[in-house]
Amino acid sequence: MGPDHVIIGSGINALVAGAMLALKGERVLLLEREPVAGGCLRTEEITLPGFRHDVMAATWVLFMTSPAGAALGPHLARHGFDYCHTPHPTAVLRPDGSALVLTTDRAKNIAAFNARAAGDGDAHARDVGAVEADAPFLFALLGGALWSWPTAKLLWAQVRKRGLRGLAAWFGRALVPARGWLETTYASADVRALYAPWVLHCGLTPESTYSGQMGKVIAFALEAAGAPVVKGGSGAGVAAFRALIEEKGGEIRCGADVDRIIVKDGRVRGVVLVSGEEIACGSVLASVAPGQLQGRLLRDVNLPEDQAAARAFRHGRGNFQLHYALDRHPEWLTDGLDDVALIHLADGIDSVSKASNEAERGMLPAVPTICVGQPHRLDPSRCPDGKAVLWLQIPDAPRVVKGDAAGEIATDGTWSEAVREAFADRIEGILRRHIRDFDAIKLARRAYSPADLEAMNVNLVGGDPYGGLCSIDQFFIFRPFAHSTNGTGLVRGLRHIGASTHPGPGLGGGSGFLAAKGLGA
Repeated sequence: MGPDHVIIGSGINALVAGAMLALKGERVLLLEREPVAGGCLRTEEITLPGFRHDVMAATWVLFMTSPAGAALGPHLARHGFDYCHTPHPTAVLRPDGSALVLTTDRAKNIAAFNARAAGDGDAHARDVGAVEADAPFLFALLGGALWSWPTAKLLWAQVRKRGLRGLAAWFGRALVPARGWLETTYASADVRALYAPWVLHCGLTPESTYSGQMGKVIAFALEAAGAPVVKGGSGAGVAAFRALIEEKGGEIRCGADVDRIIVKDGRVRGVVLVSGEEIACGSVLASVAPGQLQGRLLRDVNLPEDQAAARAFRHGRGNFQLHYALDRHPEWLTDGLDDVALIHLADGIDSVSKASNEAERGMLPAVPTICVGQPHRLDPSRCPDGKAVLWLQIPDAPRVVKGDAAGEIATDGTWSEAVREAFADRIEGILRRHIRDFDAIKLARRAYSPADLEAMNVNLVGGDPYGGLCSIDQFFIFRPFAHSTNGTGLVRGLRHIGASTHPGPGLGGGSGFLAAKGLGA
């Protein structure tokens, strides 16, 4: 008997949808074109034996705090899924060596911020307190099915609570860019620098509309839940999903590249693999970028509006990954950073803005914003005893290299190996200035350019890890297209999920969760 649902892809949204539908008793088949399942969730020994690195995605706070995490958490735990935590989720380290650490203790954060500038701690309390107070409404908007009666009722309830003008004012404040939020709220340059880089992890910049609201949401989430990693690596999380899906009769097939979706009389009838194999089914969930869906999988279907929109769909900046195996734990020259999960090396709003603007113009940033993860501090199983691993993410790399903002790296328009390693040298030079005897403890490194990331996952177009530019015209009710409605369209039985669809990127599994709920899970 064939599957009830074919799911194209095996990233977080595909895994969430597959697990929820399998728990419902449906027959699910996940088809992954790559040799390993997980999409951006991969843990591999890419430097030296015994050093296990999360090649792409690493931090699971969005899943841990999401409806999908709540629904699937107990089931995944039976298959070995577990989190590792630290009370110090993030920090900023500035070029002069000054640093500010955010903890999971609000009182400590208030005191630390007030010590930097009178009133900044109180402002922090107001910001995260407002997110906390608005949580039922805010998170329903961020993660719920927008075109639905529950959302309509939610908005009507807010009109009754706040008044129509009051609700309009709420939305107006939510659209403020991060620069406006930080510069009008905090006097301390350190506090501003702490939060400014985080908007990059939403696919935004400090000048992007609504990046201020997202900054507040991130501040709240980090303080409330930290920055957990999965014990054993993100790949171990995928293994737990696989075990759950298979336990319930589902299947994940790797090396199974879907060539097209079969559509007859406006309804899904199945899929055809590149090998020529046909798989009949009445439901397909496609966790792919819009270009893949419209330009390849549905290429024989007459969908002029969707196909035109897919051609006009814009992708954001690329991502650059850099991984290290170290002979011992890094000794930071600045105190207080030893067990911080994620450290941003950045000077503040202007440095973050400058680097992201350079990347958007196709330039290698002269001083990129660097996110340094220390997963071994949370999960010692990642490396041999006494050793260490570092996970570096540079969220402002150009998709196409047009030049070097510093005028030092020769470029030819491609992410060649020489360009990749020269840019990695630039990043390492910044990192080296903050760690004692870095050259002496460095055992190996491995760099991945945006082009490398796309080669590993076709949905990371130009190395964009966020499924497309997250500007206001391609987000919320407009994601991926202005005419989109909850991942459904003219083809009956087809649901579009993944980072390119609402609720957008991240490890929350939101679109997979919504799709599964829409199918009765």
